[in-house]
Amino acid sequence: MAPRYASTQLKAVFNNNTPQSLVRTRIPIRHASAVAVPTSSDPSHLDNDISKEAFLPNPDPPSDSSTARLTSSHTPYMVATYVRPPPVMAKGLGSYLWDIENRRYLDFTAGIAVNALGHCDAEMSKLIAQQSKTLIHTSNLYHNPWTGALSSLLVKNTVASGAMREASKVFVCNSGSEANEAAIKFCRKVGRVRTPNGQQHEIVSFHNSFHGRTMGSLSATPNPKYQTPFSPMVPGFRYGTFNDVAAVHDLVTPNTCSVIVEPIQGEGGVNVATAEFAQALRDRCTEVGAVLVYDEIQCGLSRTGSLWAHAALPESAHPDILTTAKALGNGFPIGATIVSEEVARCVVTGDHGTTFGGNPLACRLAHYISSRLSERTLQDGVRAKEKIFRAGIEKLKQRWPEKIQEIRGRGLILGVQLSQDPTPIVTAARERGLLIITCGTNTLRLVPPLVISDGEIEEGLGIIEEAMEVVFDKTGDQEVKGTKGQQEMAPDER
Repeated sequence: MAPRYASTQLKAVFNNNTPQSLVRTRIPIRHASAVAVPTSSDPSHLDNDISKEAFLPNPDPPSDSSTARLTSSHTPYMVATYVRPPPVMAKGLGSYLWDIENRRYLDFTAGIAVNALGHCDAEMSKLIAQQSKTLIHTSNLYHNPWTGALSSLLVKNTVASGAMREASKVFVCNSGSEANEAAIKFCRKVGRVRTPNGQQHEIVSFHNSFHGRTMGSLSATPNPKYQTPFSPMVPGFRYGTFNDVAAVHDLVTPNTCSVIVEPIQGEGGVNVATAEFAQALRDRCTEVGAVLVYDEIQCGLSRTGSLWAHAALPESAHPDILTTAKALGNGFPIGATIVSEEVARCVVTGDHGTTFGGNPLACRLAHYISSRLSERTLQDGVRAKEKIFRAGIEKLKQRWPEKIQEIRGRGLILGVQLSQDPTPIVTAARERGLLIITCGTNTLRLVPPLVISDGEIEEGLGIIEEAMEVVFDKTGDQEVKGTKGQQEMAPDER
């Protein structure tokens, strides 16, 4: 019976295609007066459950809910790669999500910095419908109108934005991990061309980085918690300390073919690279003939208020390779590796490839999305919205100075460093209608859609304050438990 029930529930949710009804509809709050009074034979925790439902606008679905029945029917068939909270998301519009029981959530996660244009952007939906009736896939054995158009747009917009002065050509793939995997292979090829004996093959990356989960990109992500189960890693990787300028000279040697670094470490805690550190990497790479790679998969495409985060650096610190994904597809799988002409000359036919990468549907969508994200008015708006966030978080910091230690980041990739585990706040916020996630160690991460309104930001900040009251001041009747699994890569637990 469970699968049939689940199918009925999903059909009921997805058949409601009226956005206005979603915007105006909230699940009714169950008040204590509407709940049957328990008898003395009921479990002792029932009173607490009733109280919770009476005062929370978005209580997590209980174990006897339609949500629980749906997940219990699906979970046995899914590889256990993620720990998920109870709600099952069914619809999205703009900055909001709705679950299958019609609870509404303001989304400060944007699919981990993916949905820059919000959920279900109208023009994107239109283009998907149009292109799906025209041409979806041919493989890279043939030309199509959109792979080259997207590549041209990315190169031209990158140079025009004042970033990566040497941007020349693009490899289009399916994800951020694949974009970084391509970058790693390209760098190894450059090293092989320069030193045919293979001496220049080492790749340098940094602690607290996150570059992906494929074997190459994971080898560049020095977290033993995630590397050890799949060891040995790809050989030839060396790890340094982020923003340690003094260590750069000895870390990057004549055997180094590449340095890969995030201008802003997203998963590592929203740590911003200093201009001095970036310049030291660029100078040392130039000195030894290594390729400098900037991974802007999370911080790029106007999330900082400029098209690329490294545009804030001097031109002399620009990279040879730039990787992107996430916001490039606004939820549709796509990634890209932008390279200089010098790197491109070393990559020849047959060195690398992809079956699905660069398909017409993905590239047409990314062409539209990257055009939108390159607009000056959108970028100006991101910087203005950052000020609202910072002002609101500063007020919270004044209220709880011993709990809130620091605010890091730029634009709409912000990290709030706490003195304790933030996961109870994640739970308390969700049960009040706000989705937030964590990163690094004890850090709340705020990466909302770039099109979020000022009013929605204020709404979310208000919910964060309510959640902090419950957790920090113990104002609720129950202790709030943390939500596990709310960041892609948890810190090393050595």
